Formats: sequence, C-alpha cells, structure tokens
Amino acid sequence: MLTVAQEEQLDDQKLKDLKVNNYLFQAIDHTILETILQKDTNKQIWDSINLKYQGTTKVKHVQLQALQRDFEALHMNMGESVTNYFARTMVIANNMCIHGDKLEDVVVVEKILHSMTTKFVCGLFD
Repeated sequence: MLTVAQEEQLDDQKLKDLKVNNYLFQAIDHTILETILQKDTNKQIWDSINLKYQGTTKVKHVQLQALQRDFEALHMNMGESVTNYFARTMVIANNMCIHGDKLEDVVVVEKILHSMTTKFVCGLFD
C-alpha cells in the first residue's frame, strides 16, 4: 500500500508524463501520429521519433553517400545566376555537414569556382 504522500507523488509524476506526451504529440507530424500512439512510454515515443527523423547509422551513411555523389556531379547550369548556383551548392554542402562529413570551406569554394560555366571563367593576359 502507498502512503498518501507517495500517491500524491505518483499522481504528480503521471501528470508530468501526460504533459510530456502532449508536447510530443503537438510537435510531430500527423503522418506518424498513428505509429506513436501505439507506444506506451515516453521513451518509446522519443525513440520512435528519433528513428523516424534521424534514421539508423546505415541510413545516415547512405544519405551521406547520396549527398557526396550530388556534390561531385554538381555544376552550374547555362543561364543560372551565380547566386542560385552558390545557394544550391551550399544546401548540399550544409546537408553533408549535418550528416557527418567534415567538408572544409576551401573545398566548397574550389567546387564552385571549378564548375561554373565558361561565361564566368576568367583568363589572365600578359
């Protein structure tokens, strides 16, 4: 049997758990809500959300490989502005960093400069 103080403490903990569940349910997309509603504990809910949005190590590695392939194949399209090309390049570079690739700024700058269209290639004249 629980004492009155223990019952109050248990009720307080249950209320905190319900509040946490409420915050978690508000923060997630409705497409995965059905999956999460089947979970019993906050830990299970959190782990499910974490797996959904971050994926396993293998999934992260595959995503990084795809980003690296996109970065290597990246080139400026004819008629594309430098601003748009720079933005496209930075989106891929930033996603690579998010997925764990330690991409240095100099590599990104070299990629941009070397893959621009001939319109932007400068020559040196004596």
